[in-house]
Amino acid sequence: MADTTGTDDTTAVEIGTETARAVRPSGDDTGSLPRHGFLSRLYTGTGAFEVIGRRRLWYGISGLIVGIAIASILIRGFTFGIDFKGGTTMSFQRGDATVSQVEQVFRETLGHDAESVVTVGNGSSATVQIRSETLTNDKTEKLRNALFDKYHPKGADGQPSKLAISDSAVSSTWGGQITKKAVIALVVFLVLVSLYITVRYERYMAISALTTMVFDLTVTAGIYSLVGFEVTPATVIGLLTILGFSLYDTVIVFDKVEENTHAFQHTARRTFAEEANLAVNQTFMRSINTSLISTLPVMALMVVAVWLLGVGTLKDLALVQLVGIIVGTYSSIFFATPLLVTLRERTELVRTHTRRVIRRRGPETGKAPDKGQERGRARAESDDDEGSTERASASLAATGEAAPSKPAPGARPVRQSAGRHARPTGKQNKR
Repeated sequence: MADTTGTDDTTAVEIGTETARAVRPSGDDTGSLPRHGFLSRLYTGTGAFEVIGRRRLWYGISGLIVGIAIASILIRGFTFGIDFKGGTTMSFQRGDATVSQVEQVFRETLGHDAESVVTVGNGSSATVQIRSETLTNDKTEKLRNALFDKYHPKGADGQPSKLAISDSAVSSTWGGQITKKAVIALVVFLVLVSLYITVRYERYMAISALTTMVFDLTVTAGIYSLVGFEVTPATVIGLLTILGFSLYDTVIVFDKVEENTHAFQHTARRTFAEEANLAVNQTFMRSINTSLISTLPVMALMVVAVWLLGVGTLKDLALVQLVGIIVGTYSSIFFATPLLVTLRERTELVRTHTRRVIRRRGPETGKAPDKGQERGRARAESDDDEGSTERASASLAATGEAAPSKPAPGARPVRQSAGRHARPTGKQNKR
């Protein structure tokens, strides 16, 4: 009504201010929002962690990791197991034997050192495993006799027996066949993954996902080379397994990115990079929880393999999976999505949309305006607001500016009644 009181004016200002805040895009007015702790922000996924905006930092870290991995592969190489190099292995129940004593017996018997002598397992089931280059039958028998005379290992009947010392010879040809089949499986896997992601999403996501898998393979191989882990057929199998995990974690993030950026060009709330950063924040806990849940059985497998059963194959399989899960979790968050954003920002659609968002936020800084500027600007210019005169007047009153004599562009005129005998307008006056 025309004769509003001062209290009504104050109430209108408060309501207009709250309305103006409510229609702002989330993230534009962080100053008025309550501050939350680290875990709260991590679980709620509000976009508080800047990942995409700092992608140059992550590119630098990722490039450093890859550089170290490649340098280690070229300089140190790999420690291949007997299945790839070929050789002879002998094992017997440990008893009271020590590694140094067995190495000395091997050296005194054959005149050179063994490639490796290790103890596998614990307690009464512990065994000593000796690995060396391929030995002739005479040398194998000579070493067996020397070990039996020194330690007298017992057979299944509890009596000392030479048969308790087992030996096996492996040809390097078998390791070559495993490598060939693994490479074929890897190529088929990459082709199928490329087709799936291209059909399901887009080519930029396919490029990013494939590059991420190459990153995971290179870094995992580099860690094996740098630390000196032995490469066995179980390692190759585990390497193919972690590719599936890396792809799964990457697709989770990409699925959320696709959901957030659907028809992004029709709005001016956030840029493509900001929507992608929000998607990463929203999937942080899911990626972390998935990794933790995947790590627990792998660590249990390592405990069973190393301390209880002494099965080297299980240890090799669990080790490569543990390394791959850690690397895959890092790459899906800090490498795959930043790379996707970088590729998409090269397109004209994303560049045009980003410029439009920046122009909408402020011509000078390119950032979201502060609270005073936001309240002083009529929300009629917003894409999400139809710009009613009531809200624009309240917003201007909050900054102390006078209401304009003319309605804002696109605003709907408001008719006021002239008194009891005025001509009816057909509309009810609002108090």
